[in-house]
Amino acid sequence: MQLLTDLITTLNGIVWGPLMLILILGTGLYLMYGLSLMPLRRIGYSFKLLWQGRKAKGEGDIAPFNALMTSLSATIGTGNIAGVATAIFLGGPGALFWMWCTALVGMATKYAEAVLAVKYREVDNKGMHIGGPMFYIKNGLKPHWAWLGTCFAVFGALAGFGIGNTIQANSVADVMHDTFAIPHIVTGVVIAVLAALVLLGGIKRIASVAGKLVPLMAITYVLAGLVILTMNIEMLPNAFSLIFTHAFTPIAATGGFAGAAVWAAIRFGVARGIFSNEAGLGSAPIAHAAARTNSPVKQGHIAMLGTFIDTIILCSITGLVIITSGAWSLGETGASLSSAAFETSLPGYGSFIVTFGLSVFAFTTILGWSFYSEKCVEYLFGEEAIKSFRWLWIFAVPVGATANLDFMWLVADTLNALMALPNLVALILLSPVVFQLTREHVINR
Repeated sequence: MQLLTDLITTLNGIVWGPLMLILILGTGLYLMYGLSLMPLRRIGYSFKLLWQGRKAKGEGDIAPFNALMTSLSATIGTGNIAGVATAIFLGGPGALFWMWCTALVGMATKYAEAVLAVKYREVDNKGMHIGGPMFYIKNGLKPHWAWLGTCFAVFGALAGFGIGNTIQANSVADVMHDTFAIPHIVTGVVIAVLAALVLLGGIKRIASVAGKLVPLMAITYVLAGLVILTMNIEMLPNAFSLIFTHAFTPIAATGGFAGAAVWAAIRFGVARGIFSNEAGLGSAPIAHAAARTNSPVKQGHIAMLGTFIDTIILCSITGLVIITSGAWSLGETGASLSSAAFETSLPGYGSFIVTFGLSVFAFTTILGWSFYSEKCVEYLFGEEAIKSFRWLWIFAVPVGATANLDFMWLVADTLNALMALPNLVALILLSPVVFQLTREHVINR
């Protein structure tokens, strides 16, 4: 086991090295420049389209609003609670700054992904709309790039069992054990049963559940966080000072915090930012490809809100609560750090808020990612593999609930990078299509 851990650690250091961070941020910056900062300028228009998208008509299987909710169900998960805490523990408060940067440029990335997903989607033998990086690589690029789509599908199918399944189950099992002393295996089995009741109904049932749970859980979590920040309002100026100062300068050890270099703030801020909002991974466009719409650009506008809501709003709430409470220097990490921060400000209630939020967030992530990985498996092996995949996915939940968390995070981080590589290459190669469709939409409005 140690040998496997060492090998994955070495691979992780390579795939999350300077070149990967430059590729992720560079792709986002390039797309943002090519779009003339449109994702930042048209956030209001995007929210208008989202509201209208509750009952939109057109080709597709689910409403544009539910497509975003399905996407958010996968992105709003342990990354927003445990991931932010881990980034701050490893990189210091400055890591939150780099999470913000990743999200802002990631809005352009997410926009481009959804535009291409709708533009190049297909209809399978059951009449369902399917799309994502493997399809815009296959249908948008020349045949000699087809291997890139296959690579994405392989990495996407495997990555789902890490980022979208075992990590989520493990984090919930941990926090349920710490808060209520419930055995890990019991939590795992309960989640697996609940997931089975939804997953076996396919994308329409997943979208229906996500469309109800995601807004409810996001609003509840934000309100709880705002209450704490209001209570600690005098600490906010110092919190922002820590964030901006230590994004560019090392931070010394203090209390239980071991200290961190600037590179650690950048690396873990970007890595956990991508883990949370998934901009560049190529996962979200798989959901947006199923949207009922005839306009790739309109769905792109709706899709980019996923990054804004996930990181700029939810991750910021978690990070600021951790920093203003002073819990970041206690030496805790993951969900335990977030729980300690909420409990410090709301004694007797804070840990329950984190427990409930993490449980619901993780459950919906398991639902959303099951669809992503399922479509990757379908691309590789055909529709006959779907049923077997769903049962394997359900079985993996209790297994993940009892696994080693550090090892699972390491595997998930590595698979995320491998999944992002073919998608980022495709986005760069197909960027002229994105720019052209966007210009045509603006002219015809």
